[in-house]
Amino acid sequence: VQLQASGGGSVQPGGSLRLSCKASGNIESINVMAWYRQAPGNQREWIAHIRNDGTTKYADSSWGRFTISAENAKNTVYLQMNNLKPEDTGVYVCSADVRSIGDTLNRRYWGQGTLVTVSS
Repeated sequence: VQLQASGGGSVQPGGSLRLSCKASGNIESINVMAWYRQAPGNQREWIAHIRNDGTTKYADSSWGRFTISAENAKNTVYLQMNNLKPEDTGVYVCSADVRSIGDTLNRRYWGQGTLVTVSS
C-alpha cells in the first residue's frame, strides 16, 4: 500500500491550503485516515482523523481552522487548512489504517509527507 500526499506549499499567515493524500495498492478497506505534522525539532503531532463512517476528530491546535474530509471510493483524504499560522509550518504526513485483501488485520501505512511553510 502506498500513500501519496500533495498540496503543500508556501503561504502567508491567514492563507489557506488544501492537502490531498491518496492510498493505492492492495486495499480491501480503509478504517481510518489521518494527518500528522512534523515540525523541525518536534515530534510528529496528530492533526485530525476521519473514520470510514465519516466520523472526524481534531487536535485542539487545528479545531475550527482545519477540516478533514474523504472520498472513500477514491481512497483519498483531504485537509482543508484555513487561517494558517506560522506555527502550522511543517511536513504534513498522512496515514491510513488498511485491511488488505487476504489479510485479517488492519495495518497502518504512512505517506512521505508534503511541506507546508507559513511565513510573511
